[in-house]
Amino acid sequence: MGGSLVIQTSFLGDVILTTPLIAELARRGTVDVLVTPGGAAALANNPDIRTVIRYDKRGTYGAAVGMWQTIQEIRGRRPYKAAYLAQGSFRSGLIAMMTGAKERIGFRSSTGRVLYTIQVPYRPDRHHVERLWSLSMSDCADPPTRDQVRPRLYPSDEDRRMVDSLLRQSRSTDEPFVALAPGSAWGTKRWPYYVELAKLLADDFRIAVIGSKADSAIAAQITEALPPDTVINAVGILPLLASAELIGRAQAIVTNDSAPQHLASAMGTPTVTIFGPTVPEFGFGPLAERSAVAGNDSLSCRPCDRHGPQRCPLGHWRCMRELTPDYISSLLTEVLNPSVPV
Repeated sequence: MGGSLVIQTSFLGDVILTTPLIAELARRGTVDVLVTPGGAAALANNPDIRTVIRYDKRGTYGAAVGMWQTIQEIRGRRPYKAAYLAQGSFRSGLIAMMTGAKERIGFRSSTGRVLYTIQVPYRPDRHHVERLWSLSMSDCADPPTRDQVRPRLYPSDEDRRMVDSLLRQSRSTDEPFVALAPGSAWGTKRWPYYVELAKLLADDFRIAVIGSKADSAIAAQITEALPPDTVINAVGILPLLASAELIGRAQAIVTNDSAPQHLASAMGTPTVTIFGPTVPEFGFGPLAERSAVAGNDSLSCRPCDRHGPQRCPLGHWRCMRELTPDYISSLLTEVLNPSVPV
C-alpha cells in the first residue's frame, strides 16, 4: 500500500493548521493533500507534500461531477494506506472511502464518522492544530512539543521579490512596520476601529494593511487617514504566500479572528488577535511565541456562534464596539516589549 492522503476542504485557516499533521505524516512516507483551490495556495512549495490535489466543492451538479473526477484521479494513483479526515463532512468521508484507502481516520464527532475505520476523540480543550495533529497519533502518545504543532508556510523566491518591490515602492525597505488585517468573511468578526488604531500607531510605526480585494474599502479608509509616507497598502495586491512573507517581516500584526492570524502563527510574527462573537477557547487562537488576545469577557451572550454571524443577534455588537483602540494599542505594546509578560 502507498502513503497517506489528507483531506482538508475547509477554510484557509484550517488548511494552515493542518500543516503540522502533514509534516508528521511525511516523516513516515509520502503525503498527498486534497484541498480547495484556495487552500492549495497555502500549501505551495511545501516540501512535506508529494501532490496537492485541487477539489472545487462549490455548486451542486458541477460539484458532483468534480467529486467523481477527483475520485477517479486519486484512484489512478497507488492505493493509499490511510486517509486522514481533517475536514469531517459526510462528503469528505465518502471521497476517502471511494479512494480505496485501507484506513480512514477522523474525529468521532464528525458528520462523516460512520464512514471511518478509526474514530479519534475530538478534544474541545485543545488548540485545533493539536487536534488535527492527534489524528496521526495513538491514544498513548506524549503531548506534542511546540515545534511539532507549529504551522508551516513556504513563501517562494518570487513571493519575496514581490514583497521587496512593494516595500521599495513605499520607501520603507528597512523601516519597522506593524501589519493590520481588518478583514473577515464574517461581518461581526470585523473590529470597527482599525482607522483609529492606525492613527494611534502611526507616530511610532509605519503601517502595512493586509487583506484581499474584499477589504479594499477599509484599506482605503486607513490609507486616506494617514500621511502617504507612513502606510503600505498591500490589500488585493499580493498573493497568499507573499502576504505571509510581508507579515513575517512585520514587527507585529493586529488582526481579527481570521486567516491572517494563522499566517502570522506560521511566520512567527507577534500577534494581537481581536475576538468578538467567537473566543480563543474554540481552539483557533494565535500560536506565535508572543501573542495576546482581546475580548469582552463581561458579556453573557458571548460566544454567540462558532464562526461569527453577519449581524449581531441582539443588535448591540458590544463584543466589538466596547474594545477600544487604546486598549488594543496597549496589548500591542505588551506584545512588542519582551520584558512585559503577556
